[in-house]
Amino acid sequence: MTMSPKSFARRAATFSALCAALLLFAFAVVRADDQSAPAPAAPPAEGTKAPEFTLPSQDGTNISLHDFRGKWVVLYFYPKDFTGGCTAEAHSFQTDIDQYAKINAVVVGVSVDTADSHKEFCAKEGLDFKLLADTEHEVSAKYGSLVTTGTFIHAARNTFIINPSGVIVKEFIAVSPTGHSQQVLAALADLQKTASIYDPLFSRVE
Repeated sequence: MTMSPKSFARRAATFSALCAALLLFAFAVVRADDQSAPAPAAPPAEGTKAPEFTLPSQDGTNISLHDFRGKWVVLYFYPKDFTGGCTAEAHSFQTDIDQYAKINAVVVGVSVDTADSHKEFCAKEGLDFKLLADTEHEVSAKYGSLVTTGTFIHAARNTFIINPSGVIVKEFIAVSPTGHSQQVLAALADLQKTASIYDPLFSRVE
């Protein structure tokens, strides 16, 4: 059956209108997704007071930042327990844990996993430093380290060195997990040599 030019024109117009409507709908969906996943806040600046927090750890105790006052704190955020990069990063800190103890420093990890997940992760990987469960995402957000990848909300791989008075003195953003602990130890050595710049009351522990 041959279609008349007028009928063909009407169908073409209808098809064009339908395509335009679908494109507008797709654009609206993309805009809605963009608005539901805002860009993460910037991390707190070096030289500012570290945001206080209290979170549950893998052993069931609540840990607060002020519990470590008088010590150097390596606070590291990571995406997820049991993943390859996060496991490598945790192992690098565990391997060097005695070196941290010798210089009056503690290592504390934070992710949005549960405390039970942390307990299993520590048992499987032989970790004996604190891992904290930020299941409400509040602490990761305070430290500018909460990101959304598709539907996956997680902590970014950022590390903060906090001095004995609770001031952020060094930060590492989007770190590479392999060998990161050695990078942190080197920074701590430099910071403790010049600790009086940030706090005249504390210096390297010999």
